[in-house]
Amino acid sequence: MKYYYALLMLPLLSCAPTVQLQAPDKPIEINLNVNIEQHVRVSIEKDVKQTIAKNKDIF
Repeated sequence: MKYYYALLMLPLLSCAPTVQLQAPDKPIEINLNVNIEQHVRVSIEKDVKQTIAKNKDIF
């Protein structure tokens, strides 16, 4: 009787799920939209402050 249950379980063991990894057809695209507007503003503000400090009679 013990072997009978083992024989019944044998087909179920062959149906184990498998995991397959496959590379995508298209390359992975990473879109990096970086806003550098603040950096430009800081640089311009520093430049303007230096120019005003050098030429105080402009304004």
